Amino acid sequence: MLLRFVSRVLLCVLVLAGCTSTDADAPAWAGDLATVQESELPVQARETLQLIDKGGPFPYQKDGSVFGNFEGLLPAHQRGYYHEYTVPTPGSRDRGARRLVTGRNDEIYYTDDHYNSFRAVLR
Repeated sequence: MLLRFVSRVLLCVLVLAGCTSTDADAPAWAGDLATVQESELPVQARETLQLIDKGGPFPYQKDGSVFGNFEGLLPAHQRGYYHEYTVPTPGSRDRGARRLVTGRNDEIYYTDDHYNSFRAVLR
């Protein structure tokens, strides 16, 4: 509970600092999440989106696996609704903290802090 509160406070600070964009015309699936335009994502995230659009192949074995949303930050859906994909982090020795999470209705979420916060990706 405390982690969720801290994540939301941090997200508010980022919004106020201008580090995250919000969009009054954001789709309903974005809910209360901050948004980010696809063009504002890191180049590696945009490349991962292209792979998702093409259906792969993906460089990491866990890409496409079910994302459980255990943090409860994304809208609630049954298990299997969300899938996660690695966004490579230059210089990282492992998969890093960045991910894209997709939903069955074509929604896309980006996290750069290993699921502590998400932004809805606007295309």
